[in-house]
Amino acid sequence: MAAAAVAASLVACGSSPSAGTEPGTAGSEASGNSGNAGNGGTADTADNNYTSVVLGETGKDIKTKIKILTHRTDMVGDDYSGKSWKDYVAEFNKIYPEITVEFEAITDYAEDSLLRLQGGDWGDIMMIPAIDASELSNYFMPYGTVDQMKGAIRFATDKQYNGICYGVPSTGNAQGVLYNKAVFEKAGITTLPKTPEEFINDLTLIKEKTDAIPLYTNYAAGWTMGAWDAYIAGTATGDATYMNQKLAHTANPFADPGDGSHAYNVYKVLYDAVAKGLIEDDYSTTDWEGSKGMLNRGEIGTMVLGSWAYSQMQAAGDKPEDIGYMSFPITVNGKQYATAGPDYAFGINKDASDENRMASLLFVKWMTNESGYSYNEGGIPINAEDDKYPDLYAAFDGVEYVSDEPALAGEEDLKDTLNSDSELSINSGGDKKVQAIIEHASNGDMTFDQIMDSWNKAWTEAQELNGVDIDD
Repeated sequence: MAAAAVAASLVACGSSPSAGTEPGTAGSEASGNSGNAGNGGTADTADNNYTSVVLGETGKDIKTKIKILTHRTDMVGDDYSGKSWKDYVAEFNKIYPEITVEFEAITDYAEDSLLRLQGGDWGDIMMIPAIDASELSNYFMPYGTVDQMKGAIRFATDKQYNGICYGVPSTGNAQGVLYNKAVFEKAGITTLPKTPEEFINDLTLIKEKTDAIPLYTNYAAGWTMGAWDAYIAGTATGDATYMNQKLAHTANPFADPGDGSHAYNVYKVLYDAVAKGLIEDDYSTTDWEGSKGMLNRGEIGTMVLGSWAYSQMQAAGDKPEDIGYMSFPITVNGKQYATAGPDYAFGINKDASDENRMASLLFVKWMTNESGYSYNEGGIPINAEDDKYPDLYAAFDGVEYVSDEPALAGEEDLKDTLNSDSELSINSGGDKKVQAIIEHASNGDMTFDQIMDSWNKAWTEAQELNGVDIDD
């Protein structure tokens, strides 16, 4: 828990992504009576198995109240321009009228949810925060085996350990860049950038020809900085095995490969934008909620965030048609890739009553299969049989989606261990190290290569400490 005590990669008030766009990779074998891990049963107990329940038939006589802990503060009130939690519950109650569903929204979800999880006072369902997968069975009911779940949902390996699934993603995301189409047009940008150099050139045009902030960092929010980690695997390498299998064994993974790809060139985009004055005037005073309307109005040119943010930016003003989404400007051997992964996952309290666990399971399956939530929020559908993608992905034509593969057998804990020992927290709440890039670039007290050298040193020392075999 200590290793993950900082925010997940992409979490905040009104936000959606989870710690992780990469599959979960560490944990312990699940067991439990009626799915209640740790009490002597198995994950595929028929009563609480995700794949065995039939909506409208299973649990039709249940009468209970469940509580859900959520990061989506914007969806709790009546003024949300999209479909609110209240709207979803009303539709769910047409099938299960005796199941009352209540929501508690937390603004600083990434950190506060961890405290609630440890304290046990969080209800029946929560969006699983950034914890090691080895901890999943301590808190959450298993949905079934990964093999079972793969046939039912996408990203089934995300919140798993030893072949047991503990979380069902609320939606899926592709990793790219938000941009304002009107700003790009005013700057004379007619072709979307495909390399870091092209992107920096476009940011320069925005600064020279418009009044918009070329790249808004959202530094002050903190969690937004961790978003940059999500691009260093599939997006920057085209390799689905890189994040959870190869990174731990890579020598100096933050070194410049010389071809414009890999982690070095992802983070260098941020450093160069700051060093060249292509960000907000005072990064310490950025405003996450305010930035949504600013992008909508054309006061911001670009923001580096997952596709989950697209619908929120559209809903934040009168110009939804101006919001665009493009792939991150990295090209690998002449081709572009985009990491695709799960958003926050629904986790069900293993210590809830049998009735509440079943009611929770029914709500999670309804959200996945019947609610339309993924499409409404601009996400990749989680139901494995649903191929309806929102229009925002049109700009990804020709871009290949890459979903990170889980760790190899016997190495489920390795990346988490290296993250902890190196204190880099790659793709696991590593916002502070990315904030440091902005600070050093602004102050001019460290070159980008010096920063990357320090990261390589920390990673190498962690590898040596744990006796990791290194692949040159």
